[in-house]
Amino acid sequence: MIDAELIQQCADPSLKVEIVQKFIEEAGAADHLTVTVRAGQHIVLVPKPTTEDEAMQLIQQNLGQSIVRVGVTQYPAGLGIQDLSELSPYVLDPCKNIGMGTALFAKVYRIVTKWYGAPAQEALEDAILAYKTGWFEGKQVFYETDPGGTDLATRPAAGRKGENAEQDAQVAAGGNAQSAQPVSEEDPNKAGIRIDLSGIRENSKE
Repeated sequence: MIDAELIQQCADPSLKVEIVQKFIEEAGAADHLTVTVRAGQHIVLVPKPTTEDEAMQLIQQNLGQSIVRVGVTQYPAGLGIQDLSELSPYVLDPCKNIGMGTALFAKVYRIVTKWYGAPAQEALEDAILAYKTGWFEGKQVFYETDPGGTDLATRPAAGRKGENAEQDAQVAAGGNAQSAQPVSEEDPNKAGIRIDLSGIRENSKE
């Protein structure tokens, strides 16, 4: 389980620590160098990276061909990236990855919660599933508009590294998170370049 202190420092402040822990436990990975590659519903067997360079090489080799998820939160590798040159090791940093991943998940959770009409337990489970697949109610959830205004049990943001997780994402992507568009809007996970680093406020499917 990810350390609660790291979550307090790095995760999106709109989420309770317990929710972030559950999210990472069910949708994330213990190793920050974890790179998961999928072809449709099938996991592609790839060498386990032991260094940041190996992880980056693995990501670059598969972007645009398969669905790629990276790091502690298994952040979608393709969201908002338009060129491989925009890919940065930044996304593998545990704290930055947690910041970006939880910010994206918080948006997904708000979308699902609004659909339910209340922050029910079912909403959390479906939000985690939506983050893992990139889809909710037939739509590419990463690219859906953030409804905002939904209370997800806010916690104090004191001590959090990085004042703005969305800003963290655009730095990782090497561009502007607000203006960047996915290489392909057919599938955020399969976007021409699959490293979802700016889709925190765009719509997508993994």
